[in-house]
Amino acid sequence: MSEEAPVAEEQPPLRPLLAPADGVPDVLTSAADLAATIEAMAAGSGPVAVDAERASGFRYGQRAYLVQLRRDGAGTALIDPIALPDLSSLSTALAGVEWVLHAASQDLPCLAEVGMVPDRIFDTELAGRLLGLPRVGLGPIVEAELGLSLAKEHSAADWSTRPLPESWLRYAALDVEVLVDLRDVLAAKLAESGKLGWAEQEFDAVRLASPPPPKPDLWRRRTQAVRDPRGLAVVRELWTTRERVARDADIAPGRVLPEAAMVAAAVTKPRSLAQLAELREFKSRGAARRLRTWHEAVARALALPDAELPPRRPPYEPGSIPAPRSWRDRDPEAAERLEVVKAVVRGRAIELDLPQENLLTPDFQRRLAWQPPQPLEGAAVGAFLTGLGARPWQVDQLADRLAAGLSDPGSVLVDDAGGPVDEPAEA
Repeated sequence: MSEEAPVAEEQPPLRPLLAPADGVPDVLTSAADLAATIEAMAAGSGPVAVDAERASGFRYGQRAYLVQLRRDGAGTALIDPIALPDLSSLSTALAGVEWVLHAASQDLPCLAEVGMVPDRIFDTELAGRLLGLPRVGLGPIVEAELGLSLAKEHSAADWSTRPLPESWLRYAALDVEVLVDLRDVLAAKLAESGKLGWAEQEFDAVRLASPPPPKPDLWRRRTQAVRDPRGLAVVRELWTTRERVARDADIAPGRVLPEAAMVAAAVTKPRSLAQLAELREFKSRGAARRLRTWHEAVARALALPDAELPPRRPPYEPGSIPAPRSWRDRDPEAAERLEVVKAVVRGRAIELDLPQENLLTPDFQRRLAWQPPQPLEGAAVGAFLTGLGARPWQVDQLADRLAAGLSDPGSVLVDDAGGPVDEPAEA
């Protein structure tokens, strides 16, 4: 008699979260209202939920156009950082309080611009990653952990809009409504799995991270179709001009001139305004309204003497390493080491039920494989990874394993995708 298949346990229906418990508060725009909110937040209890809304894709840069906070005993506050650009006094009032954010690395830079710098954070997205959750966006993680349906229809809105629509403000208030409850659930799971200490190290790393250095030659990002130095000069001149125009007008660069238009001009090298206007990529509203500006930029690039043209390849950056796709030709041994490193990290990540990139960032994996320390011992590998910025828990989990794998690559079985292969079971 065959056994019946187990019946999947039915999940309770999601409860839609449609309105904040205390209603949608007014947006704070006056110093007096801000002072009252600061007093209330300071008198509240427990962690404070914090979020910020930007206008990515609409405005130049990543400044905050709305800041949301919620704390027990104080309720929810929505603050206009354009009307109130200095929120350092709010940050001071919350000294020592844990800030709960989702994807903190996205919000901390724009919060710092208005003077808000936390002493401690809890990142619910990062916590979800360390727990191996399949989906860590705020909506999905709130559904999975709290059984609540959280609408996210305004996440990509133009938050520089004034006045902000009521439906947007409701959305913004709901974003901080559940963060502390979510934090409590995830913290308990981290503690149960033995990962809470790891999470705290990761949270501190995010909080203390320095801004990334500006990347040189950003104009090269979409130039694969441009092969000649003269065409590269056209891209460079259009990129530089676009950045100036976008910054002055406070408009996202892609709305001023699409990157596809720069590449099209670089490939065709139009000599006249009419020829430029004929290009399909320059017929969009944003590109067409400044057609003369783009024509002048192209003309400057076409008039450059050969000695001032950019090289086909980007200049060497100190401390950089070659792209891994070139390793097979440049250094086959390094390419083999990279497969071993990836296999070791991936294997351990599977055992720990977390993403490989959260166990060790891919850049650190590549740097270790390109120029590993000598001697290949756990202590040396650990010191190398620490010098790159790996956290203690990552070093504890990987240093000895990586040293062993690199010392004896044959001990690490690697499949075609660069992952570990299970050892065959003994008969």
